[in-house]
Amino acid sequence: MSASALSRAAKVSLGLQAALYVVAGLNHFRDPSFYLPMMPPYLPAHLELIYLSGVAEVVLGLGLIAPLTRRWAAWGIVALLIAVFPANLHIAIYNVPLAGAEVGAGALNWVRVPFQVPLLIWAWWFTRQRPASAEALGETAVDASPPSTS
Repeated sequence: MSASALSRAAKVSLGLQAALYVVAGLNHFRDPSFYLPMMPPYLPAHLELIYLSGVAEVVLGLGLIAPLTRRWAAWGIVALLIAVFPANLHIAIYNVPLAGAEVGAGALNWVRVPFQVPLLIWAWWFTRQRPASAEALGETAVDASPPSTS
């Protein structure tokens, strides 16, 4: 695949990921009750944590768009996915009913757990991307330090 096709694919992937997190984050405010059953009982302030994670998803999703914040946003998404992993385990282990269901979805609740892996890899991939300014300066992915003045 040519470099231009790869960059187009990367742009599409980036746009999809940004949209995914912004839409998911906004849903925390549109319907916080959807997320309440997911909260493990040992965590405090469930509603506040739902709103906080919604803010984080929106901010990080938008951060993926700007080249200067992309790597930080991608690392933030990696951290966020790790932070919400206990909730996904809670859903699976206790067969938590979601979306107004009377009973849990059984084995389907376990789908959320391994789905975290591709989401983590997808976000991690953008931690490796150089900002556009680095390419303009001729920097390498390994050495992204400013050019020396000597």
